[in-house]
Amino acid sequence: MKVKEFAALFLLLTLFSCTKPASPAPAVETKPVLKISDVTLNREIINTTFRFFIDLNNVSSNTISVNYTTVDGTAKANKDYIPVSGTLTINPNQANAFIDVIVKGDSLRQDDQQFYLQLSSPVNGTLSTDKGVATIKNEGTYLTTDNTGYVSSTSYAGYHLAWADEFDGKTLNDQYWNFETGGTGWGNHELENYTARSQNLFLSDGNLIIEARKETFGTNSYTSSRITTKNKKSFLFGRIDIRAKIPVAKGMWPALWMLGNNIDQVGWPACGETDIMELIGTHPNQVVGSLHWKLANGSGGTYNNTYTLPSGDFSQQFHVFSLIWEQNSLQILIDDKPYVTATDQNISSGTYPFNSPSFFIFNVAVGGDWPGPPDNTTPFPQRMFVDYIRVFQK
Repeated sequence: MKVKEFAALFLLLTLFSCTKPASPAPAVETKPVLKISDVTLNREIINTTFRFFIDLNNVSSNTISVNYTTVDGTAKANKDYIPVSGTLTINPNQANAFIDVIVKGDSLRQDDQQFYLQLSSPVNGTLSTDKGVATIKNEGTYLTTDNTGYVSSTSYAGYHLAWADEFDGKTLNDQYWNFETGGTGWGNHELENYTARSQNLFLSDGNLIIEARKETFGTNSYTSSRITTKNKKSFLFGRIDIRAKIPVAKGMWPALWMLGNNIDQVGWPACGETDIMELIGTHPNQVVGSLHWKLANGSGGTYNNTYTLPSGDFSQQFHVFSLIWEQNSLQILIDDKPYVTATDQNISSGTYPFNSPSFFIFNVAVGGDWPGPPDNTTPFPQRMFVDYIRVFQK
């Protein structure tokens, strides 16, 4: 190789070796993904704030914005909530933000309601969900019902009013009533958990209301209430009138009944049970009146009869369920029509237990050995309304 050629090649190699490598291209920031949460809250008597949170999957060095507006569902703007719309700004390095919507106060017990918060047109971000769902739980204690139906007399010849509860207060009178709670089946493989919550029992518009609900509580899939007058109000003989409107649906088992005061000493059925009214939901137009006691062989005895409405069912109007109770005899009536009459002669085996004091029980059972479980034809909630209980004695 000639000297000049070698020098040129050397110079070229030197220049090449001194060239700096190209800088890598700057990283492109991935747009954060925005997700809006759903909100479920109880409605209060006063206005309540429903807060929708908007979360980012990662923070950004950019300012992010997104438009929002409320959208009606079963809840209506300006009636149930105050509508909002606008643009939400999320500052750099901020991981979340929120939008508040005011739900108007109301004490009405009604079905849950929904409205939505719609997101759109994000800037410097993308949406994984563009709509948040607000569920309003309407668990207030104001509920009216049609008051039509049979009304019993306020007095009877030869009797005086010994005790009554007209349910005109705001809460259940604990000088008269106890709650029995739990979800152990109550000896009948019932499915509900009885609670003392206002969701399951409340007073409104002059009625006691027991509400059976389909909801998980403990290990049970249903809730309801059961109250008694045990150790507070018990009676021996007289006329008892209970005005009530009864829930009717498959799997429902409402009852207005009595047990002997001595149940803790002698057990059931030796204490005696008087069922002034029971209804099995598969027979919505039929009630059963029953007497239960202990037979001589130790098993349970039953004496009962049914009454069937000539039209309609027991959820449509109030009816009066009555017991005329005297020494050695009992008569069960509906709307002053007797349909069960028994004397000590009908209790032909065992010990007649119905000449001893008894206390009252009101409950709405869900499922159990007699009615069987609800199915997909059973709407919830189911409610029993009791207008009054009156006890007259001679």
